[in-house]
Amino acid sequence: MIKNNVLKGVFLVGLGATTYGMLATFVKMAYTENYTTAEVTSSQFILGIIGILLINLFQKIKNKNTTKKASSRNIFQLMLAGTSLGMTSVFYYLAVKYIPVSIGIVLLMQTVWMGVLLEMILEKKLPSKQKVLSVGIVLIGTVLATNLINNEVQLDWHGIMWGMLAAASFTTTMFTANSVATDISSAQRSLYMLLGGAIIVFGFSIATQVTPFNYSIFAKWGIVLALFGTIIPPMLMNAGFPLTGIGLGSIVSALELPVSVMMAYVLLNEEVNSTQWLGIILIIAAIVIMNINWKKSKG
Repeated sequence: MIKNNVLKGVFLVGLGATTYGMLATFVKMAYTENYTTAEVTSSQFILGIIGILLINLFQKIKNKNTTKKASSRNIFQLMLAGTSLGMTSVFYYLAVKYIPVSIGIVLLMQTVWMGVLLEMILEKKLPSKQKVLSVGIVLIGTVLATNLINNEVQLDWHGIMWGMLAAASFTTTMFTANSVATDISSAQRSLYMLLGGAIIVFGFSIATQVTPFNYSIFAKWGIVLALFGTIIPPMLMNAGFPLTGIGLGSIVSALELPVSVMMAYVLLNEEVNSTQWLGIILIIAAIVIMNINWKKSKG
């Protein structure tokens, strides 16, 4: 029974990560149709909030109004935490405007060492040898995956800057998502975090949208972006992580990296050479090393 639950968790987290891995390719395709970052993010968040609202309503009816409601404090904390979610979307989508999706996802994966650094600052203690080794492997993998050695591609510094900012805000999102108001339903948590993120997204849209807003984005890409970015992945991962645990869940969620690169290769014809694939494999290996309990596996 326990094994079945773990397998179910692995399936849910894997599917969530795979779904999220496809997102940047769809964003890039929307860009080719001259939609702006403001239009892409706004449509995703508006339709995402509507979708999560419907899920909350369905759960309320199904559970006959017995679901624990979020307190005012919970709502404030989750909306505050959600601002980093909004920043991640804006920064990541700006990054893939300037650089290939396959490079953008590698930059987003810098959350591995950023997470270790943040943990070290918050807990005021040095990381374990296991984590230090993982960080070293991630950095080597990043050099290979971004093709810095061969220097065949001139990467736009704007893209690198936005990519690193996306990784920093995503690191904050992961820390807050696992610690804020965990006693209420995942659908409620997703809703209030999205509302917090929407404040950032709408602020960005108002500040940057200089042309009339193209509302056709809602029908053409908004539904896809909402499903693959703000509805399916968080719901699946919130359901899967309690069954797998953080360690195994983090390993399975690394599927996002190869899926994102493969999608960019197939749909956008982005070239990914063998050196870059080696770098991607090293980053995935680092995530595995960081999350395996070596003492337990030895004994």
